[in-house]
Amino acid sequence: MCAMQFKNDYPPSMIRNVAIIAHVDHGKTTLVDAMIKQSGLFRDNQHVDVCFMDSNDIERERGITILAKNLSLEFLGYKINIVDTPGHVDFGGEVERVLQMVIGAILVVDAFEGPMPQTRFVLKKALAAGLKPIILVNKIDRPDARPQQVVDEIINLFIEVGAEDEVLDYPILYGSGREGYAIKNLDDPRTSIRPLLEAIIEHVPAPQGNPSDPGKILITTLDYNDYVGRIGLGRIFTGTFFNKGDVFRLRHDEPPVKGKLAQLFTFQGVSRVEVKSASAGDIIAIAGIEGISIGDTLAIEEGEPLPVIPIDQPVISMMFSPNTSPFSGRDGRFLTSRQIYTRLKKELETNVAMRIEPTESPDTFLVFGRGELHLGILIENMRREGFELQVSKPQAVIRQDENGTLLEPIEELTIDVPEMYMGTVIEALGPRKALLESTRKLLDGSLRLVFSAPARGLLGFRSSFLTLTNGFGIMNQAFRGFEKFRGEIGQKRPGVMVAMETGYSTGYAIKNLIDRGTLFYGPMEEIYGGMVVGERPVLEDMFVNIVRAKHLTNHRSSTSEELERLPPPRRLTLDQCLEYVADDEWIEVTPKAVRIRKRSFDYKRRG
Repeated sequence: MCAMQFKNDYPPSMIRNVAIIAHVDHGKTTLVDAMIKQSGLFRDNQHVDVCFMDSNDIERERGITILAKNLSLEFLGYKINIVDTPGHVDFGGEVERVLQMVIGAILVVDAFEGPMPQTRFVLKKALAAGLKPIILVNKIDRPDARPQQVVDEIINLFIEVGAEDEVLDYPILYGSGREGYAIKNLDDPRTSIRPLLEAIIEHVPAPQGNPSDPGKILITTLDYNDYVGRIGLGRIFTGTFFNKGDVFRLRHDEPPVKGKLAQLFTFQGVSRVEVKSASAGDIIAIAGIEGISIGDTLAIEEGEPLPVIPIDQPVISMMFSPNTSPFSGRDGRFLTSRQIYTRLKKELETNVAMRIEPTESPDTFLVFGRGELHLGILIENMRREGFELQVSKPQAVIRQDENGTLLEPIEELTIDVPEMYMGTVIEALGPRKALLESTRKLLDGSLRLVFSAPARGLLGFRSSFLTLTNGFGIMNQAFRGFEKFRGEIGQKRPGVMVAMETGYSTGYAIKNLIDRGTLFYGPMEEIYGGMVVGERPVLEDMFVNIVRAKHLTNHRSSTSEELERLPPPRRLTLDQCLEYVADDEWIEVTPKAVRIRKRSFDYKRRG
């Protein structure tokens, strides 16, 4: 393809707005990379990173998309606005809101795995938003690919989610984002991504809206710039907007607020380009409107705001509080409850699936989110920004219906395991109130087990699942809905070793403790009383002296031989701590460390 040449303005008939949606790891971002590289956006000799659209440090480190990304391509005189959406269930809020910007959706499905839990979730949301689907069976270059069977599974999925008959007439393409091609038939030449772009122009409807009508924009995403403040992103539904022009900010049940557009941008490639005007159908970014939020309507005239698609409610909660450990203040720059609350309030501006509530303690806040990863990313961002805080064990949100019946969030859990682990997995999930709904044998001989399970029963299960299956198992989950409470779930976490004294851990003490369980710390690490320093193979906790020094004699004056024989400690990451922590413990989070500790420091007072 030749280099892109964007025009200053496009009529609605020459615009296509489409989102890329999929289950995590099915190749959305790699597919977008291929579209960018073949579009003429970059010079032939210019270096382009893999997963170019994942610009956030954590996105690159974890290989996942967290924030929706916008870009535009020019193809055959058309402007194609593309939104790359997150694939992980915990960031479904990002998916739901950006679907309001687009009219079509490319559903990407792995040619081996087929439809997965998040595939069902994003498809239901896309169909509920009235989007026109295009199916791309991705990764057909895999040696274990089974594209024709996957197509049948996709048809069944559409039927299961209640798709209307006219929706079932969707185009199907096959491709490989990594190799950079898309094809209509499996025996077509595999040369470029062009067939996918042609399918977008042919099958995705042009946006409705008359550029001459009174203008309205629905804000679906927020960004921030130190120079201009908040930047709102959204699609122009009707009319034309002008840079420096007057607008009204409209909200439901609030009076209109007049403002002025300080800057008006459209997307050209992956860049925002300031323009004099933009018309119906285009996706734009605006700056200068004070207090702008997601769900706001900006209009040329006073009137009714545009309707907003409701966002699914959070399913877990955690307590956030200032760090009160003996090591508080050593690493961080932001330590107080006021600073933590200000940061959480700022997060609410762009994180629509999150909620904050006060607690009985003025220093502690209850934070609600979509899952452990959703809140874990927030905590990780905060520690990288210089915050110190302590967070509690995640808890599932329990609510009541109008009849007083307790309801809890239920997840659809899909597990792929070798057949030899099937009994072990079912046995482990039984006490967690999971119900086995279906089993299916995959082409590689493994089994796919589908469960419905309470969200609270899956908290902390991932780590033990990997242990149970010796790392061969794969689990995915997606929120299904609130259902009747399934009863109490017993605490199954092993007991832990808790430090009795403060000081530096010694090889001598560790050597005497390794037969009692697994240690989380090695020699010469600073310890304080109350820290969780290891795990036991039984349910009861035990207090240990990991800082005890060896009394030297004339015969033995060195512990170097002992240190050489010590096994390496088991280091817990933040994500692992969120799964591991118990009800009576805090996770201490600082820029340099993550520790688990008991809420009560004095072991002599513990019953």
